[in-house]
Amino acid sequence: MEKRKPIIVGNWKLYKNIQEAIELATAIKNVRQSLPHLEVGIAPPFTALHAVAKRLEGSNVIVAAQNCYFEEKGAFTGEVSPMLLADVGCTHIIIGHSERRQIFGEDDALINRKLKAVIKQKLTPILCIGEHLAQREAGQTFEVVERQLLGALKDIPTEQVRRIVIAYEPVWAIGTGKTASTAQAQEVHQFLRKLLVEHYRDAAERVRIQYGGSVKPENVSGLMAQPDIDGALVGGASLGPDSFIGILRYER
Repeated sequence: MEKRKPIIVGNWKLYKNIQEAIELATAIKNVRQSLPHLEVGIAPPFTALHAVAKRLEGSNVIVAAQNCYFEEKGAFTGEVSPMLLADVGCTHIIIGHSERRQIFGEDDALINRKLKAVIKQKLTPILCIGEHLAQREAGQTFEVVERQLLGALKDIPTEQVRRIVIAYEPVWAIGTGKTASTAQAQEVHQFLRKLLVEHYRDAAERVRIQYGGSVKPENVSGLMAQPDIDGALVGGASLGPDSFIGILRYER
């Protein structure tokens, strides 16, 4: 089996105007060719996607959207479809981030519809799953991530599952400064891999599983050394060139 290529993506959330986004994208573009062992991506806010995609043409830096709607077009004021995101240069779309689940009430059924819409456009979904602190303390971590994963992947065939990137993000570690230990992160990643083997045998070894949750230059090498951690979905530390490039240059 071919070794899975690590993928590190910076999620800029609701930060960066167009000029700031172009400047940061340029800094990342300038170091991209020195990182052939990695897939590198950024997820700017919607308003900067087109400008960033144009700036990154020919660089092999992935441009990802942070969210989408499941319909292609129609009377859905304020929504953006995968088809339109592809049109501005996106190749990846983040689906089911904990902030979408928690703040905007997205459930597994809605995330499943979005995932199918992204796949239909031949884009790559980055599917986020993860437990809250209370759920971890109650010993429900495996139960929660299994429900989220299988709910999101409902009725998606194996040949399409292999194209999906999964991001395990313990909610208690996002933006809190807390990070799951390497052992805690690997334990959940290993569980997810076994779950994929059970339900999608032919795809399980191809699916990449990122870790997300206060990833920084100081802790990324330990996380990336784990056998079932195939990358990182980076929040706050992706907003500055020094910190994000420091993550991209982790020790192998």
